[in-house]
Amino acid sequence: MTTMRSVYTGAVGKVDVTDVERPVPGSRDVLLRIRACGICGTDVGFLHMGGMPFGPGGSMISVPLGHEPAGEIVEAGAAVTDLKVGDRVVVNPQGAPSGIIGCGGRLGGMSEYLLIENAGIGKSVAVVPDTVPFDVAALNEPMAVARHCVNRSAAGPTDKVVVFGAGPIGLGATIWLKLRGVEHVVVADIIPGRLETALAVGADAVIDSGTEDVTARLTELHGPAANALGQPRAGTDIYIDAAGVPAVFNATVASAKWGAKLVMVAVQKKSDGIDLGGMLRSELTLIASQGYPTEIFEVTPEIVEHQERFARLISHRIPFSEVDRAFELALTPGAAEKVVVTFDD
Repeated sequence: MTTMRSVYTGAVGKVDVTDVERPVPGSRDVLLRIRACGICGTDVGFLHMGGMPFGPGGSMISVPLGHEPAGEIVEAGAAVTDLKVGDRVVVNPQGAPSGIIGCGGRLGGMSEYLLIENAGIGKSVAVVPDTVPFDVAALNEPMAVARHCVNRSAAGPTDKVVVFGAGPIGLGATIWLKLRGVEHVVVADIIPGRLETALAVGADAVIDSGTEDVTARLTELHGPAANALGQPRAGTDIYIDAAGVPAVFNATVASAKWGAKLVMVAVQKKSDGIDLGGMLRSELTLIASQGYPTEIFEVTPEIVEHQERFARLISHRIPFSEVDRAFELALTPGAAEKVVVTFDD
């Protein structure tokens, strides 16, 4: 039996690097040698739980991790006609018939090899040129999440937007907004280094929401406006929550003008009651954004074109031989922005 190393959830806050059987592709499958795989907040959530509640009575079981892989095809089934050995690809983790890759399915992308079932361009994978580093290509999945959020916002060139949270999704949303031609994009966060990155990827202004009055700064940047009762508010049109903390919702309600929109893309932490009265006074529209119904490969050509800008989102590149350290970084608040695990030749 030929084996490979694969990362699974272990005890709470830990991963297990396990030797498992290397998959053998069927006639309609391809085998991908993983070259890079990102770690995201979803992975961290699984580690905090110690797995996923798929066991008897909802008990936790260990699951393979990694839903942000990029790699190259090393084997292709006889019935695969649009892909070949040597193709460099990014993956749609939701396209696997055996379950979402790295999110409860039987396959995980944080492995030396990954089976792509029923492989096909535009469905399970997209081919990328060799001019794109694998670590940047591995951003494809989270950037699809960010793109869906921006698509849900329906932001236009004349809109004024604020993005709360300068993690990978918030920064990705900032890039997509600017590439979309949005007039003015502000990024708010409490970590100075993140705000510096926000400016580097194209934000027009930043707000340190830990020390600055958000409403006052937004009014300064986007002009004055009012809510339905004529109370003073900022002229911001669209608020994007990529932070997932109650303070963002509170800041939005306190700042929102009549007819503003709030797009919620972050996984929300448990919070206190929502100020429905404040929403009513601004006729604030709440829009939820989940996943990437159509965006997973919509983003790929633009990541290729603007790869240097997207590369700025990666704070740490950690070799697979140190994958334990990579997850420790991701688990430590404020220690890293975006960790990508790289696989040696």
